[in-house]
Amino acid sequence: MPISRLKRVLIRTVWKNEEKDFTPWLQENLDVLGETMNMELSPLEREAPVGKAFEADLLAEGPGGDLVVIENQFGKSDHDHLGKILTYLVNLNAKTAIWICENPQPEHKEAIDWLNKSSASDIAFYLVRLEAFQMGDSPDCAPHFSIVAEPSSQMKEAGEAVEQLAERHVKRREFWTQLLEESNKKLSLFSNISPSKDHWISAGAGISGVVYQYLILKDEARVQLTIEGSEQSKNKRIFDNLQKKKEQIEKDFGEPLIWNRLDDKKVSYITYKVADEGLRNTEHWPKIIERMIETMARFENAFISHIK
Repeated sequence: MPISRLKRVLIRTVWKNEEKDFTPWLQENLDVLGETMNMELSPLEREAPVGKAFEADLLAEGPGGDLVVIENQFGKSDHDHLGKILTYLVNLNAKTAIWICENPQPEHKEAIDWLNKSSASDIAFYLVRLEAFQMGDSPDCAPHFSIVAEPSSQMKEAGEAVEQLAERHVKRREFWTQLLEESNKKLSLFSNISPSKDHWISAGAGISGVVYQYLILKDEARVQLTIEGSEQSKNKRIFDNLQKKKEQIEKDFGEPLIWNRLDDKKVSYITYKVADEGLRNTEHWPKIIERMIETMARFENAFISHIK
C-alpha cells in the first residue's frame, strides 16, 4: 500500500472567505469539530443576532442543551475576536465559547486559560487551531482541528481557591473594621491601626520587634505577644526574660498562657486562645470581638511593666 505525506495548505486555498465559505461549511460539518472536542454539538443558527449591533458566527447546542457560541477567525488571533466571544457568551447566556483560529497567539492562549480559571465552574472557554492538509498529490483537502486551550478540573479548582481566598480577605477586613471600631472605644493600643486583609493586626509593644496582635482564623480567635525582631538571639533573650516572670504575668492576666519559644525559629510567641470559633460564624462576631478586646486589655496590663 503506497504511503503519502500530509502537506499543510493555506486555509484560504480551501475556504476563500471565513464568513461566506468556512462558517457555512462548519455548520454542515459540526460533527468534525465535535469529535476533536469530544463534545456533541448540534447547529442551531448561523450569524445569530446579539443585540442590535453584533452577530455570532455560529450558535450550537451542546451537552445538556446548553448554548455554545462559536467564533471563527482566519489569520492571527486578535483582541477584537477575544472581545467578541466574551460579548456573545454573556449576551446569549451561553455556557461554552469556542474560538476557532488559524494562528492562535500565545497571549490569547494565556487569556483563555485565565478566563477558565476565573469563571464559574459551569462556564468553559476553548481556543481551537484550524489547519488544512492535503494528502500527497490528491486535489482533496481535509480540515484539522486541535485544541490549544481548554478548561480543566485543576484549573477550575485553582480558580475556586483564589475566589475563596478573595472572599476570606473581604471577610477579614470587615471583621477588623468592626473590631477596631469597638477596640478604640476602650483601648488606645490599636488606635493608629487600619483594617487588614490578613488574619492578624499588630500594634507596637514599646520595644523594637515586639508587638501585640489580634488574630482571627476560620474557627479560632487569639491575642498574642509576638517577638519578631531581626536578630534571633535577641528575640530569645527577650522571651527568656519574660518567661522568668511567667508566674507574675499569668497571675496579673488571670489565666495560664501558651509560651512558644520556638528554639529553631527567629520568632517567639506568647498566646492566649480567646474562642474556639472565628471568621466562619459572622453572627457570632460581636461576641468574639467583645471577648478579644476584654482579653487584650488584660493581656497588655499583664505585660506592659515587664516589657518596659
